[in-house]
Amino acid sequence: MGLDDKFDNKSDELKGKAKEATGKATDDEKLEAEGRGDQAGANVKQAGEKIKDAFKS
Repeated sequence: MGLDDKFDNKSDELKGKAKEATGKATDDEKLEAEGRGDQAGANVKQAGEKIKDAFKS
C-alpha cells in the first residue's frame, strides 16, 4: 500500500468520523449516516490495499 493511499484512506475515515459526530451533536440523522458511510468506504479501500500488499509479498 502506498503512503499516499494510506494517508488518503485515513483522511477519509477521519472526515467520516467528524461528520458522524457533527450529525449526532446536531441531531442530523442524514449527516450521521453519511459519516458512517464515509468511514465504511474508507475501510473497504484500506482492506483492498492490504490484500494487494499481501499478494505483492
